[in-house]
Amino acid sequence: MLQEEVLQVADVSRRLQENIERVIVGKGDVVTLALVAILCEGHLLIQDVPGTGKTALAKAIARSLGCSFRRVQGTPDLLPTDITGTYVFNQQTSTFQLRPGPIMAQVVLVDEINRATPRTQSALLEAMQERQVTVEGETMALARPFLVIATQNPVELEGTFPLPEAQLDRFLMQITMGYPSQEEDKIILRRFREDDPLETLQSIVSGDELLSMQALVRKVHVSEAVEEYLISIVHATRSHPMVELGASPRAMLALYRTAQGLAAVRGRSYVIPDDVKALVSYVLMHRVVPKAQSHLRGANSRDILREVVNSVPVPVEEEAWGRR
Repeated sequence: MLQEEVLQVADVSRRLQENIERVIVGKGDVVTLALVAILCEGHLLIQDVPGTGKTALAKAIARSLGCSFRRVQGTPDLLPTDITGTYVFNQQTSTFQLRPGPIMAQVVLVDEINRATPRTQSALLEAMQERQVTVEGETMALARPFLVIATQNPVELEGTFPLPEAQLDRFLMQITMGYPSQEEDKIILRRFREDDPLETLQSIVSGDELLSMQALVRKVHVSEAVEEYLISIVHATRSHPMVELGASPRAMLALYRTAQGLAAVRGRSYVIPDDVKALVSYVLMHRVVPKAQSHLRGANSRDILREVVNSVPVPVEEEAWGRR
């Protein structure tokens, strides 16, 4: 029964991907990772140079999901209340009424998040972790599903505020778009020549349907052998000589959930080691902090994680992966 339900999830994911790829050309892997984050109720950080489609991807996802959408532009003068909302006095009723901020939407795009001040960035923490927001001492639950997609430009650093580790840890995955190939550039020119396909994009799945899919993903089976493999990778990051801070328990849970999500997108009711291996870089790269001397030697988080994955033996109990 579970396998049949997972196949339905895979079918909806395929239709979502096709819909998003009407706007985003040649980035199938990136779209798949974004869908995994959505199915795992996680938030997404997209880091790349300007003009590569970060904002377009976020908008295409929001339109495809059929959820309420709000956009926040990160600037140094952006205030926490510009995100959370505030109470304003209504002269007609002589009462204070809540003017909700953009964080009250189901899909929130925070464009150039690293241009906002640390105080404003921290206004997102409660919403991202606990799915609630506190305004003037009153705590309100956010509508589900709830997804934050943030973008940042890693090149132009003047006037920016790098995200602290605690903020980075709230993002389930960090991905990059990358430049399109020459053939993909040709497709982009022709597809956007007369109009923007984003304007005519239709929703594929409702919020309630997405909630059901998210609940189903949590039931995807992870065998003990695959669990041990995942745990071994996490512990290897903590003992690596070039790592200052290894993957935390929250990072381990994130890797576990995303492996379940990727298996479901691929139409399987069980996780295999390749699912874990494929996600290590995207889930752990922004959570693992290399030592200072590793930078001097030209090593970064991606190189270290690649070395970690290569050092951990892959389980071969194929017959046990799908068993309960």
